[in-house]
Amino acid sequence: MDNKTPAVKMRNITKTFGPTVANDKVWLDIYRGEILALLGENGSGKTTLMNMLSGIYFPDEGTISIDGKDVVIRSPKDAFDLGIGMIHQHFKLVDVLSAAENIVLGLPGKLDLKAASQKIREICALYGFEVDPAQKIYDMSVSQKQTVEIVKVLYRGADILILDEPTAVLTPQETDKLFAVLRNMRDDGKAIVIITHKMHEVEALSDRVAILRHGQFIGDMPTRRTNAQEMTNMMVGHAVTLNIDRPDPVDPKPRIEVKGLTVRNIEGIIKLDDVSFTANSGEILGIAGISGSGQKELLEAIAGLQPVESGSIEYIGDDGSREQLLGKDPLAIAELGVSLSFVPEDRLGMGLVGNMDLSDNMMLRSFRRGRSLFTDRRTPKQLAETVVRELEVSTPGVSTPVRRLSGGNVQKVLVGREIAAAPKVLLTAYAVRGLDINSSYTIYDLINRQKAAGVAVIYVGEDLDVLLELADRILVLCGGKVSGIVPGRGAQKREVGMMMTKLGGNSHE
Repeated sequence: MDNKTPAVKMRNITKTFGPTVANDKVWLDIYRGEILALLGENGSGKTTLMNMLSGIYFPDEGTISIDGKDVVIRSPKDAFDLGIGMIHQHFKLVDVLSAAENIVLGLPGKLDLKAASQKIREICALYGFEVDPAQKIYDMSVSQKQTVEIVKVLYRGADILILDEPTAVLTPQETDKLFAVLRNMRDDGKAIVIITHKMHEVEALSDRVAILRHGQFIGDMPTRRTNAQEMTNMMVGHAVTLNIDRPDPVDPKPRIEVKGLTVRNIEGIIKLDDVSFTANSGEILGIAGISGSGQKELLEAIAGLQPVESGSIEYIGDDGSREQLLGKDPLAIAELGVSLSFVPEDRLGMGLVGNMDLSDNMMLRSFRRGRSLFTDRRTPKQLAETVVRELEVSTPGVSTPVRRLSGGNVQKVLVGREIAAAPKVLLTAYAVRGLDINSSYTIYDLINRQKAAGVAVIYVGEDLDVLLELADRILVLCGGKVSGIVPGRGAQKREVGMMMTKLGGNSHE
């Protein structure tokens, strides 16, 4: 295969949104028979650039050529006609339809499901996918849905594939499967671009890396000639320390004791099944599990936001006194010093008010403490200034409406506000979801400082490598049950991955 002519040439690509320059004269080459990792901090323009290639945005300036011929891509259909397919973080599938129906949905011509299913099986056999064409989407795991999305673009003839954060919600075993398939596709001559923040994946999978910083193209190189440290320094523009500190817990004492916790959702489905554990002060207890294993319900039950069917949750004070949290409202639980920082997919949907500025969003925190709107305006402003300074929040000032901040900066405000409340228990879920590496390490440092101050931290995370580095102990949930508690130090990623996908792990507590 001729690797000399790029499958895609992007030249001087510029895209602005109002005063914000998302891409600034970017040059990028993408080759067939290669996996290219596209790297950059939040807001560096990676997704915007790929959205122009896939027809979602149209560039203000610059040219795109496919196989040496200049093209104009005005819509996703134009992109598909040129063999370009993008698999987004949030899947666009119809739940009540089967895999085959989703794959052919919207295609012209007479629908022949039998022929379509046969073609789907052939694609799966060629690359190593596992898809049952007749299976309904609502019966599928996250990784199966992702597989359907990839097969959908291949079915439509794509040979240039873009994957945005493809492993965000996959277990290590599912990630290995995906990588094997992507390598098979590369070896078949496909051009593949992955957008990711996970450096170990870049090193394991990609052939070449291209780096954007503040919307500008910084450079590209073969992956084998660089390393995680050098790539991170290029992304950020200065040296970044890439090791998560894990100081030993100092004098840990029980702070939250959960016994026999059972929770059902609105549909009556059991989300937590007889869950028991203890979270200690001065310790980070990591919670691992594939998406939907009960992590959200667990944190919300402790914070008083989730009805509980049975069991008990006790808060243990410094003097050893015990208080039953079940039956208390969220405000009373917050008064005890239990702080919930949950970073949802819609960051402005929970926890922050988009039209209010940073100071006023900080004040929402003090309302919960029963302080007056009129007497305590100075503290929230100082708090906002501290969070902006400590977390390097990119904002014109603390009077800027939160909705004007990028997703990553909104997230820093959300996490920073809860930490600034000086909690006794910090419940945090997906604190670094979608954050670039530099911002993530700032958050890890903050969480470690909470631990050092004697806070009991319960940390739900998506990245198993981070959990293994950050947490002192890891509680593994599988289908709402505890499949084991392992020490953070010395735990094996594969062992935890197995415990996440099937019961029968052993508790090492």
